[in-house]
Amino acid sequence: MKPLVYDTILNARKENRTLLALLIDPDKENWNHLEEVIGLANQADVDLCFVGGSLLTQNNLESCLDQIRIESDIPTVIFPGSIQQISETADALLFLSVISGRNPELLIGNHVVSAPLLKPLDIEIISTGYMIIDGGKPTTVSYISNTHPIPHNKPDIAAATALAGEMIGMKLIYLDCGSGADQPVSEEMVGRVRLAVEAPIIVGGGIKSPEKAAALAKAGADVIVIGNAFENDSSLIASISEAVHQAKK
Repeated sequence: MKPLVYDTILNARKENRTLLALLIDPDKENWNHLEEVIGLANQADVDLCFVGGSLLTQNNLESCLDQIRIESDIPTVIFPGSIQQISETADALLFLSVISGRNPELLIGNHVVSAPLLKPLDIEIISTGYMIIDGGKPTTVSYISNTHPIPHNKPDIAAATALAGEMIGMKLIYLDCGSGADQPVSEEMVGRVRLAVEAPIIVGGGIKSPEKAAALAKAGADVIVIGNAFENDSSLIASISEAVHQAKK
């Protein structure tokens, strides 16, 4: 039996280790490429596979999860862009509340609709305070969510928002610049959030090099998420994995 995903993340935090997650968008993947990516992830000891996207149009979520399960034992975590992105095939689901915005549907409205659907499923539900950070250009997540991102140069706002999320019971804090961002979350912002909360911190969006991934891990990230980087160059999986896993040693 696999350990719970939240326990895996929490234990890594306690042991001062950073995990690497691959973000796989089912709409973007052809199955031959996915097989290659999962093979590389297995070789590189990737820790988690996040699956989902802000806008899925092809209804490939279930097929993508099935393919990952066939090819790998890496735990799969749904990173839902909508209440339609639900599957019992995954190991866990991030129950995202967009605490950086003021859209009531994404704070609690969608959760009320989806909770009765999730309750009977054999899947781990992890409450997550999701914070959209300005990554230098508009992204799908900021457009779809209809929220203003936290300014890139305002770490105090990010720290206070994360603290509020932790105080109302969020188990994880997720700082995200969004897929295709020009720049990732700053190390200063991650560091300020780290000082503000005890909850594990996930950081994603715009991370394109092993050096940046390692720097964010050292700043306090407990999980580093990469997506576009490996979509453009699959070989980065190994180098970024090594950088993340060695960052705090």
